Amino acid sequence: MTKLISMAKAFRDEESGAAMVEYSILVGIIAGAAILAIVAIGLWVSGRFTGLCSILNNHGVVAGGGTGTCNAAGGTGT
Repeated sequence: MTKLISMAKAFRDEESGAAMVEYSILVGIIAGAAILAIVAIGLWVSGRFTGLCSILNNHGVVAGGGTGTCNAAGGTGT
């Protein structure tokens, strides 16, 4: 019986499992924040390129004469 009690006390005093859970939660929060930051930066850059494309559409100079076109949705231009 004393061995069972001593094992229960050792299990109660063990903190490595709790620390692992805390670190796992911390890693999850950091990963979520990184993903959100990457998505936000991607949307910002995409918006900037779309705005630039709309400004430059039919105003660019093409080799051989004429004006260029810009397709923001397709990501192409001439």
